[in-house]
Amino acid sequence: MTHFVPPFPRPITKRGPLVDTLLRPYKFLASRYCSISALIDRAYSMHLGELRLFTTRMYLANQPELVKRILVDEAEDFPKNTIIADMLELLMGDSIFVSNGEVWKRQRRMMDPAFENTRIKIVFGLMLEAVDALVERMEQRSGEMAVDTEMTHVTADIIFRTIFSKPLTANESRLIYAAFIRFQETAYARGMTDAVGFPKWMSVLGYRRARKSAAEIRAILDPLVRVRYDSFHNGEVQTHQDILQSLISIKDEKSGTHFDFRELCEQVAMLFLAGHETSASALSWALYLLAKDQSVQERLHAEALAVLGDRAPAFSDMRKLGLARNVFSETLRLYPPVAFLPRLAAKTCPMRDKVIAAGSMVTVSPWLIHRHRRYWKEPDAFDPDRFDRAESDEALRQSYLPFSKGPRVCLGAAFALQEGTLILASLARRFKFDPVPGFEPKPVGRLTVRSENGIRLIVSKR
Repeated sequence: MTHFVPPFPRPITKRGPLVDTLLRPYKFLASRYCSISALIDRAYSMHLGELRLFTTRMYLANQPELVKRILVDEAEDFPKNTIIADMLELLMGDSIFVSNGEVWKRQRRMMDPAFENTRIKIVFGLMLEAVDALVERMEQRSGEMAVDTEMTHVTADIIFRTIFSKPLTANESRLIYAAFIRFQETAYARGMTDAVGFPKWMSVLGYRRARKSAAEIRAILDPLVRVRYDSFHNGEVQTHQDILQSLISIKDEKSGTHFDFRELCEQVAMLFLAGHETSASALSWALYLLAKDQSVQERLHAEALAVLGDRAPAFSDMRKLGLARNVFSETLRLYPPVAFLPRLAAKTCPMRDKVIAAGSMVTVSPWLIHRHRRYWKEPDAFDPDRFDRAESDEALRQSYLPFSKGPRVCLGAAFALQEGTLILASLARRFKFDPVPGFEPKPVGRLTVRSENGIRLIVSKR
């Protein structure tokens, strides 16, 4: 059976000069760099690729054994590349998403129990409140809708409630969405300028724009952290049971210290942005895929009715919504929110037929591995049922990493899967999604994989 193949940047079929190969369709000092458009056709079937940049070399590890070595077995020898910190420092500082070494180990020791205190069962009620608010907003409208904006609002609302125990207003959501889109464009362009080896002065304008966008977002988050931080350290009685309270009160088991205010703000910014942007990206693409594959959408509608009926979803329902989970998981395969995971070779090491010099960039790409021609059947097609077929077991074990792998696996993986399943089932139960005639989204890879021209669908109530 041939399945629907959604849009993705067609790979370069012939290797050209470095600038054409690496920076296609990038106009230097503009903000439209797209990493996934720069890939050559051979990248989707190779095991280890090499690119010679101006000041260093970049290697693309595209084989399951190499991925396991880099992310799991020898993770300390392949720390996060500083390019990530350069891109995100204005917004997230030295948070757990970008830190390395002992700083990262301390943060992880503190973040793990903080997340344990807010397990997915505990936060389900908060998720449901945000999803109910989404359904209510959408029921007041019909016709053509920017679903990527709506998905950003609901996922931001969910993580906002989970961190701060309060809903996110529509105005705050719009401000954060617009600011982060601008931040992605400028910060990613600046980071890639540095990665290629161009002088930093060439990205000064982008740096200023990114700093302004980051400040707009932090202006919403930091004051909320300050009030709670001061309350705790002034000895006042604490009544909240949310992520922020866990982060404020947790102590490092080795040093006995709390997060200071700067650290706390950076971790909250990281959790908020990473916690909603990645899910919003995947959910936006999922709704587009369902609109284009009406048979899967109708099956999902039937599943939602059979499991949920007319009542409110319960936590116990999540394991019964198998198709909703598969649709979300397949979307994460086709459009992994983070397309590339750049690492740094801390020491010289052999890898297949190459010797990787210390200081080289070694990158694992979920985008490439999820579409690898050797490991997946119909790698570019939308086929959520592949998650239930035995023939996919090996690929899913070895070549599926939407949340990364190893010690740096995403803290919020279970959170995101529950969130995605709940939202898709809730929307499929109440609404029908159809494509807008003549519209096709344009995938771009920056900090996350989004559609450059948004995702618009025709939405109607069932």
